[in-house]
Amino acid sequence: MPQHVAINIKTRAYHTLLGAHYTLHDCTEGYGHLSEEERAEIRVLVTAGFKGAKGPEMDALPNLGLICCVGTGYEGIDVPAAIARGIKVSHGAGVNAGAVADHTMALLLSVVRRIPHQDRLTRTGAWNYGETPRPLFSRRKIGLYGMGGIGAAVARRATGFDLEVLYHSRTPKADLPYAYVPSLLELAERCDYLVACVPGGPATQHAVNAEVLQALGPKGYLINVGRGSVVDTEALIAALQSGGIAGAGLDVYETEPEVPEALIALENVVLTPHMAGNAPEVQEMAADLIRENIAAFTSGVDLVSPVPEMKALATAG
Repeated sequence: MPQHVAINIKTRAYHTLLGAHYTLHDCTEGYGHLSEEERAEIRVLVTAGFKGAKGPEMDALPNLGLICCVGTGYEGIDVPAAIARGIKVSHGAGVNAGAVADHTMALLLSVVRRIPHQDRLTRTGAWNYGETPRPLFSRRKIGLYGMGGIGAAVARRATGFDLEVLYHSRTPKADLPYAYVPSLLELAERCDYLVACVPGGPATQHAVNAEVLQALGPKGYLINVGRGSVVDTEALIAALQSGGIAGAGLDVYETEPEVPEALIALENVVLTPHMAGNAPEVQEMAADLIRENIAAFTSGVDLVSPVPEMKALATAG
C-alpha cells in the first residue's frame, strides 16, 4: 500500500513527481478538509523552508513521523517541536546549489551592467549615445557571506569571471583556496560584491544592516539569494535611494511574496520572485531525495539527509 503523504506547498512539480509514488494529500490550504481517517494515515509531510510546520500543524496529523523539506533551508520548521514529538526532519541539502549559484551570477551581472535597463532601452528603438558606460564586471573582489554548498558553487563560478573570492562563515574551511574574513563587517569593507547565501533564522536576522551596507560603500553591490530576513530591508532601501551602495540583486524578501513598493520603484535593483533554486533538474533531484528519505524512514534506518539538529541528536544518542 502506498505511503500517505501530505504536502503544504503549491509547487505543482512536487505534486506530480511525488504523486506518482504516494497517496498524496494536498494541504496547501490547511488540514481542515482531511477526515479523521486520512489524518491518521498520513505519516509524512512535505514542505519548504518558507512554509514549514509548527507544533499545532504537527498535532493535526497524529501519526506524523517525518517532515521532508524540499530545499536546503528549513527555517519554517519548528525542529525542537518535531524532536519533542518524535518526528524526524530531513532537508534537500545541496540539491539546488548549482541553480542558485547560476542565478547569483545572473543577478550580479544584470545589476552591475544594468542589463534590464539596456533591454528596455533597445526595445524602445533608442541606442547607446546618451548612456553612461557601465563598470567592468571582472577583476573585482566578491565577498561570500556563507560558504556552504551554495557559497562554494558561487565561488567556483566567480573565479571563471576573474574575481577574487573572500568569504565569511561560522568557521574557516581549511580545504578551500579562498581567503577567510573573520567578520561580516570586514568582508563588506574589503569586497566590491557582497553575496548573502546563508540560511534564515535568529542567527542571521538582519545581519546585513545599515553598518554593513555603509562598509560596502557607494561602489559596492549586494546580492541576496539566502533568505529575506538576512537583510534589513529598510536599511537597504535607504542605501539604494541615497547612493550608499551602487545597486542590489534580490531573489528573496522579508515580506515575500509581497515586495516593497520602494524597491520596485528603484532602477538600481534587479528583482526576481524567489526563483534562484527553481530548475526542473533541481525539482527532480529534490523529489528523488525525498523519496530516499521516506524509504529510509519506512525501513527504520537513518535518514539520508537529516537536518543538522537531527544529526546532533543521533550523535549524542
